[in-house]
Amino acid sequence: MINQQLLHPESIVVIGGSNNKHKPGGAVVRNLLDGGYDGTLRILNPKEDEVQGIKAFHDVKELPPTDLAILVVAAKHCPDYVDYLASEKNVRAFIIISAGFSEETHEGGLLEQRILDTCEKFGCALIGPNCIGLLTRHHHSVFTKPIPQLDPRGVDFISGSGATAVFILESAVTKGLRFNSVWSVGNGRQIGIETVLEYMDENFDPERDSLVKLLYIENISDPDKLLYHATSLIRKGCRIAAIKAGSSESGSRAASSHTGAIASSDSAVEALFRKAGIVRCFGREELTTVGCILSLPQPLQKEGRRQHSMSPLSSEGEGGRLLRFAIVTHAGGPGVMLTDALSKGGMQVPPLTGPVADELKSKLLPGSSVSNPIDILATGGAKELELAINACEQIDDIDAIMVIFGTPGLMKIFEVYDVLHRKIQECKKPIFPILPSVSTAGPEVQEFLKRGHVNFSDEVTLATALTQIMKTPEPTRFEVELYGTDIPRLHKHISGIKESGYVSPELVREILSCAGISLVPELVSTSKDELSAFADQCGYPVVAKVVGPLHKSDVGGVALNIRSKEVLAAEFDRMMQIPDATAVMVQKMIKGTELFIGAKYEERFGHVVLCGLGGIFVEVLRDVSSGLAPLSYEEAYSMIRSLRGYKILKGTRGQQGINERRYAEVIVRLSTILRFATEIKEMDINPLLADENDVVAVDARIRVEK
Repeated sequence: MINQQLLHPESIVVIGGSNNKHKPGGAVVRNLLDGGYDGTLRILNPKEDEVQGIKAFHDVKELPPTDLAILVVAAKHCPDYVDYLASEKNVRAFIIISAGFSEETHEGGLLEQRILDTCEKFGCALIGPNCIGLLTRHHHSVFTKPIPQLDPRGVDFISGSGATAVFILESAVTKGLRFNSVWSVGNGRQIGIETVLEYMDENFDPERDSLVKLLYIENISDPDKLLYHATSLIRKGCRIAAIKAGSSESGSRAASSHTGAIASSDSAVEALFRKAGIVRCFGREELTTVGCILSLPQPLQKEGRRQHSMSPLSSEGEGGRLLRFAIVTHAGGPGVMLTDALSKGGMQVPPLTGPVADELKSKLLPGSSVSNPIDILATGGAKELELAINACEQIDDIDAIMVIFGTPGLMKIFEVYDVLHRKIQECKKPIFPILPSVSTAGPEVQEFLKRGHVNFSDEVTLATALTQIMKTPEPTRFEVELYGTDIPRLHKHISGIKESGYVSPELVREILSCAGISLVPELVSTSKDELSAFADQCGYPVVAKVVGPLHKSDVGGVALNIRSKEVLAAEFDRMMQIPDATAVMVQKMIKGTELFIGAKYEERFGHVVLCGLGGIFVEVLRDVSSGLAPLSYEEAYSMIRSLRGYKILKGTRGQQGINERRYAEVIVRLSTILRFATEIKEMDINPLLADENDVVAVDARIRVEK
């Protein structure tokens, strides 16, 4: 629980505060004093009479009632302090910096549980243990540095790791990113990342609160809670970016199918972030760069839509046209690298033509280029920079302006950054300042940052972060799409299954038909004559597949393009000799683009649904997208269009594209039946064959656990 004693304490006691500022107990006192805490600060230290100018209490019994206690003592002493302070001194909030709890030993976990039990008994808020503390504009209850610039409209940062939080703050400070609060939740026994988001959501005030949240997550203990409150905050106008560490793992832990080999906890994280609209980052520099982008005073606009509800960028997708950037630079190389990085990320750097470009060319120094990037030359200064920005502002085909301006150390460039400062305030289009000379122009850059700006010192890192933002879809609705599914019939089939394992091909067809998924005509039989009659009825060519072995191709259990009764009979005889063969399946052979859909149940997350191109694309290239069931149509389209092979689905080199609407429909309907059949733990449909008319399931496996 998060309460006012934690957020706005009128009094704080540091248990273990000291004069040694190089140790946590002394450092937290220093930070509280340097941060201008205006409440009553008390220190408990039995060996000191005065700590950093504050009279120290020698015995906890001497303390007056206090709102918040910060514990910086050995773990073994913490439970007794918490119990006494909560019961006798009316302390209702605790920040426990100390380590040595559940993160280290079983005994430490027992100490931690005692603390939690006491806090629950007395209604106390608990941050930690094993954390760096809590940093707000009201009190700097942390023992670490750096202390970033604090601003009501700065970002809120929540971290599951104290040390990593410090490194992320280091990265942010150099960029000028400002913060509203920093939460280090440590072991998070009571207040974890999800709890902080819940509080921010339920108490959100758009006029007062930060609109940007950055997260560093090591463990998602409550995915539903994270999803709900992240989605709610984003719908209220916030943006959220997050790193989820510790997601990689071997894909072979359940490799009985393509889905088992590909799906992992990381697939679940990817799906959760996609569903919530969280921008996923993979490193400190990327996270803080995304934070800077989202903190720009002028948000990126795209066809009248807010930055907060941006669709994935695709010239042919839901988002419409690509974002278009102008690059103003006095160094050709960085401009070219930035152009390449933006283009790779699906954005445009369009050529500038027309009267405005011609006029700009006439005013710049001889030899300057206005083709975009606009190169004002190394001899260009404040005047030329302002001319270029003014011209870009007039050109309708430009959505945002990127300015690269450093120095070789031959002159001071305060005047240049004065112009940049003024234009950022005046311009109706966002301006991204890329100031690479953080050493040779250190004073100028620092002065620029002090004015409330950020700096993207590396142009490629900026483009990468922008790409992550642009490809993040909007949060999705929570409604379940029931149209086209037969849930009562599904329940009947699932309830009839008595044993765990892979279900029969006949039952697979029944389950898929409950989702309205088209299936290729087929017959499973142990009778050669029945299969021959079926082939005559549906028409040659046909496909024969062995029934029994899981990996049919590996044991030679698939025969394609069978065109006669004699060949079918020979293949039947051969396949029935394969070990574990129980029957043979014959299907009508059809043509089309091979697709893949799979699903795997991940503990706590639910079903992760995967889609992609079939064949080599799923087996070797792993070109798949993931979503969390149940899925909306918006999510399904976003998944399809984020595939690297999406152009193949659209049709290339004169080839007809697939029926994308039908593919999305299959994905959504499949996710719906999974929502109502949690007994299904793994599903693999590979391939589906698609053309411009339909998407038909050819081969599928379903594994259940009863």
